[in-house]
Amino acid sequence: MSGYTNGIQTPDNASCRFCTSRHRSLFSSVSGEELEILDGNKSCTRYKKGQALFHMGTRPLGVFCVNHGRIKVYRHGLDGRQQIIKVSAAGDLLGYKALISEHQYAHTAEALEDCIVCFVPKEDFLKLLKPGSEFYMRLLRAVCDEHGDISARMTEMAQRSVRQRLALALLMLKDTYGVEADREGEIEINLSREDLANIVGAATESLIRLLNDFKKEELIQSKGRKIKIVDSDGLLHASTH
Repeated sequence: MSGYTNGIQTPDNASCRFCTSRHRSLFSSVSGEELEILDGNKSCTRYKKGQALFHMGTRPLGVFCVNHGRIKVYRHGLDGRQQIIKVSAAGDLLGYKALISEHQYAHTAEALEDCIVCFVPKEDFLKLLKPGSEFYMRLLRAVCDEHGDISARMTEMAQRSVRQRLALALLMLKDTYGVEADREGEIEINLSREDLANIVGAATESLIRLLNDFKKEELIQSKGRKIKIVDSDGLLHASTH
């Protein structure tokens, strides 16, 4: 069974109609009667840091929509280390590809921090998939775009040095963490060094040395596990040179 039942139930289920994250979600095109289906049947759950939404190899019972917080999506490599495929933020929809294809989850999704995530049961989600509808077309485009983005990123990462991969990863994470930030200057990437190393595909010790180099070059600032990007152009240059 999916991990959502292991979370801590929120005191109330926030209405989809007034959800501040829905405009960033695929559900932004759903309205009227379809929105009532979502509202009436979803459940909203608070996940603590480290709790899994679902595990690789289990069967999907519905889809997950991130209301607040960030989720890492990963699988384990042959060496047993996590390979983080992406970091999802507010508005992102998770698990829909496995559900539609009727396959087991190909990855595990786990809370990087305390999160609130809404769960829509399979039968209710499938009611929204009317061929030709705006939601149906957006979902189809999202599947194609995400597959292309991940393939391109994996290829691009494999062809770069660890320093270049770290610079690129920080820029991508800046966009993800900026989703809920009010101003660009306030964006802080809050990740453990191990998680960041698993995104970059590097040893943790090597990653820490490179972060110190980036600090000396005044590309980033850091305090504890938090990283603030202060020179995006410099990181962009570092990602290609």
